[in-house]
Amino acid sequence: MAESPGRDSFPQATVQPRRQTRISMVWIIPIFAAVVAIGIAIQRIMSEGPTITIIFKAAEGVEAGKTFVKYKDVNIGQVTEVQLSPDYSKVEVTAKIAKSAAGLMVEDAKFWVVQPRVTLSGVSGLSTLLSGNFIGFEAGTSKKQQRTFTGLEFQPIVTSGQPGRQFLLKADNLGSLGIGSPIYYRRVAAGQVIAYNLASDGKAVELKIFVNSPFDTYVTSDTRFWNASGIDVSLGAAGLDVRTQSLVALLAGGLTFDAPQDTVKTARAATNTVFTLYSDQVTAMKQPEAVATRYALFFNESLRGLSVGAPVTILGLPAGEVTAVGLDLEPKTLRVRGRVEIVSYPERLVARLNQNQTAEGQALIRSERQRRALMQGLVEQRGLRAQLRSGNLITGQLFVAFDFFPDAAKAKVDWGHDPVELPVVPGTAQDLEPKITGIVAKLDKLPYEAIGTKLTRALSSLNQTLQDTSKAINRIDSDVTPELKTIVTDVRNTIASADGVLRNTDATLVGKDAPAQQDLRDALQEIARAARSLRVLTDYLERHPEALIRGKIDEKP
Repeated sequence: MAESPGRDSFPQATVQPRRQTRISMVWIIPIFAAVVAIGIAIQRIMSEGPTITIIFKAAEGVEAGKTFVKYKDVNIGQVTEVQLSPDYSKVEVTAKIAKSAAGLMVEDAKFWVVQPRVTLSGVSGLSTLLSGNFIGFEAGTSKKQQRTFTGLEFQPIVTSGQPGRQFLLKADNLGSLGIGSPIYYRRVAAGQVIAYNLASDGKAVELKIFVNSPFDTYVTSDTRFWNASGIDVSLGAAGLDVRTQSLVALLAGGLTFDAPQDTVKTARAATNTVFTLYSDQVTAMKQPEAVATRYALFFNESLRGLSVGAPVTILGLPAGEVTAVGLDLEPKTLRVRGRVEIVSYPERLVARLNQNQTAEGQALIRSERQRRALMQGLVEQRGLRAQLRSGNLITGQLFVAFDFFPDAAKAKVDWGHDPVELPVVPGTAQDLEPKITGIVAKLDKLPYEAIGTKLTRALSSLNQTLQDTSKAINRIDSDVTPELKTIVTDVRNTIASADGVLRNTDATLVGKDAPAQQDLRDALQEIARAARSLRVLTDYLERHPEALIRGKIDEKP
């Protein structure tokens, strides 16, 4: 058996090192070009800013490759694409932002389309008439980067970089206010409304305002803001009151702020401090009363015209206000009365006292026990009673007046009730209405038709009388006057003849004092006086022919 060949009998493999190959010069140029292209691409990527997407409800005038994104009038980007959203309800605008502005793309940044806009509060976007619309930008304060944003529907008021501070106002409703509405301080423009939105609970409106420097230094913790929009007209028990701030506020709405005059100077309010926006200046400036006492009044008469806020007076001076108007029902007797709750402010009355009595008055109202003793004495001893009175006859507004009625029925104050009930007397309006009703009833009973008929007859008779008088006067002018003139002429001729006879007789009579001559002279004088009177009468009748009917009228000298 032959032996099998051993391991050593097989040929052994040898390891030879790999031969190095040379790169051909042909590949050097493409490789270099590729390296350069990659470097350029990397450099471009590193030098370019982010690409963002802005979602608008509408993008009027926005075009790819033409519309720019501007911040402080500097181009920081350009729109590269404009397309509809997948659900076709909005517009997606893609923009390339410069690297220098990449740090501004944070989550609270704001974008909007700038276009010409004319409102009552001003004119904006006039530059877009030549350059076209562009996308406005306002930087945010967040540190978190973001690439998708929701564009604003309206252009906001940009206040970044301007000296001043922002504050927040809360109001029941927006009224005529809007973005750009002016804010006044002592009738000087001091800021504007920059934004508003509905509160989270839906029960109020929050307004963000910006007060320019140096007016922001006058906004303190005691500052009051109120609505000065349009014309504030109030017609109540105190009369007619008309207030307005300026023409711009009248048309576009506005706010104003101030602090009460007797307020101690306090520190400036911090930025974003929340204030209440009052409806008018009177409500805003109303000081909180340190001492206030509630009372209840029950009236057995109509409360129509009495409203919450109506004044409460004592001897005509303000002493409080009405806080509630309602009804009171007694279940056992089914008696229904009007219930009026009031609040009195004793400090207002003390302020009306003489300076020498101010300290004593303040001591009387300082403690509740002294105030009760004072009120009890006025009611039980002096006859202090509450009464409803008319403050305005046109509108029928009522107010509560306290006055002294010494003859009123005795009453006591029961301090066990809360609020304490005070006695009342019937109001003056309750007696006025029956009297007016009685007068109207009597007027209704008058026979207006009979009176009218008699008046027509009287006027007709008067007209006939005037016509007859006119005919009589015309007859006097045509008939009586010529005859009177003839009579006067005849009398004058008679006098002349008598005078001639007298002269002839004078020559024949012996002595100038003979009886016959004297009698003749007396007779001629009587005839002359009669002729003179007749002439006066005819002259008067020529000037006043109506004297034949009415009699002689004394002439003024």
